[in-house]
Amino acid sequence: MTLREAIERYILWRQAHGAKFTNSAGLLRGFVRHAGTDTPCDHVNTAQILAFLAGHEPLTRTRENKYYALVGFWRYAISRGYASHSPLPANELRSPERAPPYIYSRDELARLLDPATMEASRRGAVQLDAVTFRTLLILLYGAGLRYGEATRLTLADVDLANAILTIRATKFFKSRLVPVGPQLAEVLHNHVTLRRHGGLAQGENALLLVNRDGTRLASSTVQAAFDVLRRIAGVGRAGGGRTIPRLHDLRHSFAVHRLTTWYRQGADVQRLLPTLSTYLGHADLEGTKVYLSMTPELLEQASLRFARYAQGGRHA
Repeated sequence: MTLREAIERYILWRQAHGAKFTNSAGLLRGFVRHAGTDTPCDHVNTAQILAFLAGHEPLTRTRENKYYALVGFWRYAISRGYASHSPLPANELRSPERAPPYIYSRDELARLLDPATMEASRRGAVQLDAVTFRTLLILLYGAGLRYGEATRLTLADVDLANAILTIRATKFFKSRLVPVGPQLAEVLHNHVTLRRHGGLAQGENALLLVNRDGTRLASSTVQAAFDVLRRIAGVGRAGGGRTIPRLHDLRHSFAVHRLTTWYRQGADVQRLLPTLSTYLGHADLEGTKVYLSMTPELLEQASLRFARYAQGGRHA
């Protein structure tokens, strides 16, 4: 079988199993152009792969992404009999470790979400008002949503009576129901009430979070607003770290804080991890592990749990 045919089958197979697979598909099709569309799978050699991986930089995230896209493809091709062996280099270098996510403390979250601070950060803003901005941040942390999930919510997706959000067409083409706590439910109720008096579109398909003129929120505008808010609230990585706290780290913080609370409550954490994975909209537990950074507080709770287990006490 030719390389092009096998790669197209692999892309369709991955997408049929729920993965968007857009970036990896582009990288694999790029490799087809590099190696030749009519080249049989078993005629691809290591030198061709190394030339494709090298690009114009010695070691980058792009090279790593290329490599792991090819790893997945060759596993598939060999399992289906499209190839008899893998030509991948045996000692591929790893790119530098990613900076760990920033886990906001509860005090930092309180400063970021303080209405007065939020108002100060949005003073003079043309489009994004403080109430909408605060509601967005509370959704990202309080429900652990991805930015795109929060900004795509429509009025029909918010069930205020039952305090449930419907998250549609997520990262893995799956929809899910997300129950929210009473505090977030109250924030959403207040936001919807204000929105109804703001002269904005009220149809079921109207977006929940919009600019003052009813247009969709722009990620660049939100990011700029968050940078201003973060400076006013005095939130930043200690020691001048190379990565500043991000919007997406609110989702990381939700996961870590939830796990820490479970440990503190003595809950059966192993049993509850699949629940957290489902709530976050992950395809499997491996996706959830990325969010479970070991903060000092989390380490302390895990150590206490182990100490109780070692002493013959109840454990989970």
